[in-house]
Amino acid sequence: MRVRAADVWDRAGVDAFLESHGSLKVARLGELVDAREHPALVVEFDGRIAGVLTYVLDGDRCEVLTLHAGERGRGVGSALMDEVARVAADAGCRRVWLVTTNDNVDALRFYQRRGFRLAELHPEAVDESRRTLKPEIPEIGEHGIPLRDELVLERDLEM
Repeated sequence: MRVRAADVWDRAGVDAFLESHGSLKVARLGELVDAREHPALVVEFDGRIAGVLTYVLDGDRCEVLTLHAGERGRGVGSALMDEVARVAADAGCRRVWLVTTNDNVDALRFYQRRGFRLAELHPEAVDESRRTLKPEIPEIGEHGIPLRDELVLERDLEM
């Protein structure tokens, strides 16, 4: 497994990977963000992209905008999270944060096991995004859970 910053040569592969996971554009916190406009990290297995993480550096904070692994349970997500923490720390960030949804219990487990804490709840934020920003957001999410709310998780970086 190789983790690295995506470069211009990776653009088509990263875009295809994000599109296959419905993450070219991300609705969160009342805005629609194009993930392709932000830096990306990739994991490669045998020369093919096996995972992508996009992020936003903003002052002393780093937002994980998207994180997707082609296959779960192979360490791809963990490797990407370790690398984004290193990138963020090198850029002077003190905190990494992200937004997920109330139905995404697998992600909640994943992030909390990596030191993230629940920081904010935005009730009905997904409902609002579905109405105003991204109508293709389904009403029912993972595990048959109604998709309604956004959750912000954050983790302090050790300095």
